Amino acid sequence: MAEDRWRSITTWGAPPAFNMGLDEALLLDPAAPPTLRFYSWKPDTLSLGYFQRHDEVPGVERAGAVVRRITGGGAIHHVGELTFSISASLEHPLYRGHVGEGYTRVHAALARALEEFGVPARRRGREASLDSEQDGTGMCFHRSSCEDLVWDNRKGVGSAQRRKDGRVLHHGSIKLDGSALETGVATVREAAGAVDPAALAGAIREAFTREFGVTFETAVPTPAERERARTLGTRYLSPEFVRRR
Repeated sequence: MAEDRWRSITTWGAPPAFNMGLDEALLLDPAAPPTLRFYSWKPDTLSLGYFQRHDEVPGVERAGAVVRRITGGGAIHHVGELTFSISASLEHPLYRGHVGEGYTRVHAALARALEEFGVPARRRGREASLDSEQDGTGMCFHRSSCEDLVWDNRKGVGSAQRRKDGRVLHHGSIKLDGSALETGVATVREAAGAVDPAALAGAIREAFTREFGVTFETAVPTPAERERARTLGTRYLSPEFVRRR
């Protein structure tokens, strides 16, 4: 059996337009190898879901920057969290089968990594509503689905996908700490104390290796990927795109 080699890329404290542009660049490139990416944002950024109305989020003006994602779901305040993304072919075993199966596999690996830090994360399933659910905020972490990861009866990990031309972009957020726009959600800090984002990223890579047989190569975006990310990223901050709904 051929070795399943992936790239592992980290871009800490990157501008919001670059973060979104690079995810899209990795989605659109059929020659790109499977890539697991971890990143954070500077300044703190509110990302709207692709189908979300701008005026659905009362706190939108309180964030340092606002973008619109190319994935669905509710708004996420990117501060005090670890953002991850996966870009791969839909033919990869991780994403074969029903759409929900890919979420289940990825979130199971995330839960095992979080368990190493003492966070009892588990799949929400079809149980009763969570204590973190709130109406009228437009925030992703104030509503939940069966595939989300929860602890303390609150949502702490959520993700979304975009599929295009036989490829998938799967990105999500792991709440390390709370924010003024995401009150009442589960956080790693409350469950296990302060956790370094880079340490958690390393644990997730190890969980992927154990669970999926992936071999990671630490890498950086190529010059071509960086250039395309800068080109694609311009629209993510444009008023026409952000306020298109």
